[in-house]
Amino acid sequence: MKVRAAPCNVNYRYVENELAYLIDNCDAKAVFFDHELADRFDAVHSDLRKVNLWVHVGDGPCPDWAVGHEQLIESSSPAPRIERSSDDLWILYTGGTTGNPKGVMWSHGNIAALIERILGNLGVEIPTTLAGIAPMLAAIDAAGAVPRQLAAAPLMHGTSGLGALINLFIGGSVITLTDRHFSPVELWETVERTQATLVTIVGDVFCAPMVDALDDAVAAGRPFDLRSLVTIGSSGVMWSESVKDRLLAHARASGSSMFCNDGLGASEGVGFASKASVGDGDTATATFTLGENAAVFTEDGRRVEPGSEEAGLLAVTGPIPLGYYGDPVKSAETFREFEGKRWSVPGDWATLAADGTVTLLGRGSVSINTGGEKVYPEEVEEALKLLPGVVDANVVGVPDQRWGSAVTAVVQLAAGAELGDQEMIDSLRTALSGYKLPKNIVRVDTVFRGPNGKADYKWATATALEALALA
Repeated sequence: MKVRAAPCNVNYRYVENELAYLIDNCDAKAVFFDHELADRFDAVHSDLRKVNLWVHVGDGPCPDWAVGHEQLIESSSPAPRIERSSDDLWILYTGGTTGNPKGVMWSHGNIAALIERILGNLGVEIPTTLAGIAPMLAAIDAAGAVPRQLAAAPLMHGTSGLGALINLFIGGSVITLTDRHFSPVELWETVERTQATLVTIVGDVFCAPMVDALDDAVAAGRPFDLRSLVTIGSSGVMWSESVKDRLLAHARASGSSMFCNDGLGASEGVGFASKASVGDGDTATATFTLGENAAVFTEDGRRVEPGSEEAGLLAVTGPIPLGYYGDPVKSAETFREFEGKRWSVPGDWATLAADGTVTLLGRGSVSINTGGEKVYPEEVEEALKLLPGVVDANVVGVPDQRWGSAVTAVVQLAAGAELGDQEMIDSLRTALSGYKLPKNIVRVDTVFRGPNGKADYKWATATALEALALA
């Protein structure tokens, strides 16, 4: 950032064709890659002719088409101090649930505006001179608001990445895990060792194994110490009621007053809605309080009236991204003008109650039209995951002669769970309208999720079609 380069995150789980797409799409001029990924880049680097510099980071032999990170530092002079601009970019690539990754362009000015809002709530202003930095940090510290953030979700994920930028700006620290695969035991051991105050995760895909590890530790007579924790924050995917309740029960048993902060955000904007839960009957799945700069609009830009039960699109204004890098068409679809203001509208449908409670329905791009009714997969998925024995679920539509598209659940059960298909469907009747109930149940050993932890509906659809002999 200091040399006015625009950093772009790259998902380290991507395979060769995904890496090649992203690096070409962002017009990368320099690529820094870990030594463990050298083979993947070796297969694609010669096709990526816009890249001028490949930098090999870490151990192992450096390929002849790259330069070693340490060698590069030793042979370079310090960069001169240069004037920067609030228009400089941080580009956050988002995998989403459909299509290729898109680079969301956050300007430094808008990131600073987000920070300014946070500090404003503490009565602290961003200084305009270097001399003002120390007093700012002292004021934040005095307010007890300096976080020690354990980024359980990798930094290439917006949930941890944007939070880390903000926390470093206000004098906090960022803690990362060392295991190449997510280890909930390592996470809790790191919380104890570092006295982390904040853990950032991405919904149940992280929190469910975290709670299982807490259960195992209690059963072994060595519960983890959670007293340093103030917040566990999540955004990006659903965080279910049952998992939050189990987590908060462990926190209270440990003597922690921690709360869960379930943020309804996206790479395209923050502050759509949020929910703080302490475990006092306030952990319901997919219900939030609307953000101060957020609203719900119909597709033609009419504001949805609270209490009307009309479904609309969640939108947020204020400091929002400039658009998607190199994609003016998608930018125009997502960043729209309503009521004379520019809004970020990523495509999440919701209803708005009279008291301002937002109920998230799901992403419109994956909704299922069955018999003329619209069904949002996430609503059915969360109802399924509340059933005892259901570990994970994806819900998709498959062609059906009668319904046009039949709601179909791809379900992963816990080992030894005895749950029949009809029993599963019947158990959902108190939570879902009849037209939302799955017409088909497809059982799998593991529900596959994308590298960002989000549902992979392409995989789920292909799996369902093959299992039902519709492929």
